Amino acid sequence: MRFHQYGGPEVLRVERVPRPEPGAGELLIEVDVIGVTLPVIRLTRDVPGDGGAPLPRTPGGEIAGRVAAIGPGVTGWRIGQRAAGPALAGAYAEFAAVPAPFMAPVPDEVDDLAALLLTRSGQVALGALRAGGFGKGDSVLVTSAAGGVGHLAVQLSVALGAGRVTAAVGSADKAEFVRSLGADHVITYEREDWGDPVDVVLDGVGGDVQAASLRALAPFGRLVCFNAVGGQVDTNELRMHSRAVIGFAMAHLAGRRRDVYDRHQRELWELHIAGRLRPAIHAVLPLEEAADAHLILEARANRGKVVLSPRKSPAGK
Repeated sequence: MRFHQYGGPEVLRVERVPRPEPGAGELLIEVDVIGVTLPVIRLTRDVPGDGGAPLPRTPGGEIAGRVAAIGPGVTGWRIGQRAAGPALAGAYAEFAAVPAPFMAPVPDEVDDLAALLLTRSGQVALGALRAGGFGKGDSVLVTSAAGGVGHLAVQLSVALGAGRVTAAVGSADKAEFVRSLGADHVITYEREDWGDPVDVVLDGVGGDVQAASLRALAPFGRLVCFNAVGGQVDTNELRMHSRAVIGFAMAHLAGRRRDVYDRHQRELWELHIAGRLRPAIHAVLPLEEAADAHLILEARANRGKVVLSPRKSPAGK
């Protein structure tokens, strides 16, 4: 699936291209499932600061599958081994060449769909919590709480001992879903009263929602932007209320704090295997229906992850 010009979902089209070869330090993954992300959707629209990549381009995203070939200099992997992780480009395809450090071996107890979510969305959710200085007993507010990252952030907050978890969603029909994940309190964005102040906000929306989230912070509270677009921050207001705003991007954690990144991945596997972290799948669509997947996310209509599959049916393990 490639796009030759920037625009909406309509620019995506299926093409036959040569199978990629893994370069130095890369693995070639035979892809079973692909996770769709809002940052990738913004890139196809050439949102300022996100796009500008050479065209034509195959979108990136999360992938899970099996090692089909091993590039020069890569050790510790074998052909046929299950792997999952983010692909910054080339994910919407039957085969994707990705840097080996981005890929995580998948335990036998974890199926491909769960692995897909836990190696990116899970890393973002846990990394954002920790970037916000989360500690046991802290109160947490998660915006976009029904989304691919947000629904895991709600569960992680509960599993790690949050004192209270508030889930903010765009519509009331998502309330039952986020309550089933363990949220103590559910609000919609248009509400003026967001309840008692919180210690940590994980914001995946930005704009007006970010402004409301800042007002919801208690003194010494921390807001972590993990996928927020736009929004102005008044630093004097931060000072007056002893609040902090932190940006989080998983790529920097993987590249600069690899020991923490690997520790987080082990923790995510363990929580899932123990039944305390349940990735939710909104829909699995054929790769050819990528435009429909983008429309679902742009409308923020999903409950959990929207997934593409280049196969007739994604493999379980």
